[in-house]
Amino acid sequence: MAEDDAIILSELPDDELVQQMHDDLYDGLREEIEEGVHILLERGWTPYEVLTRALVAGMKVVGDDFRDGILFVPEVLLAANAMKAGMAILKPLLAETGAPRMGKMVIGTVKGDIHDIGKNLVAMMMEGAGFEVVDLGINNAVEKYLEAIEREGADILGMSALLTTTMPYMKVVIDALKARGVRENYIVLVGGAPLNEEFGRAIGADGYCRDAAVAVETAKAMIARKHNRLAAAG
Repeated sequence: MAEDDAIILSELPDDELVQQMHDDLYDGLREEIEEGVHILLERGWTPYEVLTRALVAGMKVVGDDFRDGILFVPEVLLAANAMKAGMAILKPLLAETGAPRMGKMVIGTVKGDIHDIGKNLVAMMMEGAGFEVVDLGINNAVEKYLEAIEREGADILGMSALLTTTMPYMKVVIDALKARGVRENYIVLVGGAPLNEEFGRAIGADGYCRDAAVAVETAKAMIARKHNRLAAAG
């Protein structure tokens, strides 16, 4: 693009600016996303509107194209990084306004496993979908998971493993939840290269997610069902 054809974000009307931000997210343009967020806030948009209409809607396109094999991990990481830059501006404002959240997830790689690329991608994509995410990192013992989900008041526990030798540890965590009588309080999602649907069912997880896009879709569907159940019970 020639220099004099450069798009000046502040000159775009709201709808065009939001569309441009979707494109910039897709291309992983961090500074442009930060600028767009500031412009919309200055124009009187609420932090929640900016989050849902500019960022989450943009990341949905990224997630869909990742699921369909149009985008790959490096591109998604760039998009998620740009999203994080926008979120850094919005997070304190969202906390102030008490904006609704999709839900809260605690995620981490299981004990004995230090692989985290897939787990990081899931965490970023979940944030991109409007979830609050607490990332415990790698090599997490059962106590660390239990402590975190209780402390954070999480809705979802996400566990990741890349080694066949560490996969069984996921069952140790789920069994510990059952032993404490709190298994029903949490949606448990598992993922990682050696896992499959059958393994997820066998260990008692609520869902197996083959990639980050599926994790987001599964989490959204399960959170919606949980809210509906609670509403019906109430």
